[in-house]
Amino acid sequence: MKKLILRMSVTLDGFMAGPAGEIRWLLPSRPDQEAKRWIADKMWQAGVHIMGSRTYADMAAYWPKSDDVIAPPMNEIPKVVFSRGGKPIGAATTQALADASSAAPVAADVAKSWAEPRVAAGELAHEIARLKAEPGKDIIAHGGVAFARSLVSSGLIDEYVLLVAPVVLGRGQGLFSELVEPQSFELVSSTRFPSGVCAQVLRPKRD
Repeated sequence: MKKLILRMSVTLDGFMAGPAGEIRWLLPSRPDQEAKRWIADKMWQAGVHIMGSRTYADMAAYWPKSDDVIAPPMNEIPKVVFSRGGKPIGAATTQALADASSAAPVAADVAKSWAEPRVAAGELAHEIARLKAEPGKDIIAHGGVAFARSLVSSGLIDEYVLLVAPVVLGRGQGLFSELVEPQSFELVSSTRFPSGVCAQVLRPKRD
């Protein structure tokens, strides 16, 4: 059966974004190309990308225009959008898009996978179980904040790929803030990049 992998960038104090969704801390003036290549390689190992509807709107507005090394796997791999209303497409409204757009590189062709996503409107555990049972490569989940927290709190994630930035916010939107009990992990690997970002691959310890 396929694994569900959550790939997120977080601060040292475990935040995905600032209190209002700010991600300027995630956009350094000199991007770490080694880290980007590592992320792209991980993404190519997936057969599908899953995300919440607001994150879909933001990413669909950004990645098809990008020539970043991460853009090909982001654009070419099929998408599944989790939306209770059953409609994936909406206006990009988050602060994350505004932050990303201010650093957007040269435009490229619009990718078909963004125009024709599959929509998952059912109960979260049921939809994830159905995706895991399908043939193909593993599933990578991206967010946004509420969607990532739902996956974490429901215990559906098989592996975490956390890009930990050497930044502390002090307050913000935490990845693990909705856990009701402590969670132990097995550290699978740790990779440090020139920028100081550290990629931590972890698996939850199951009882």
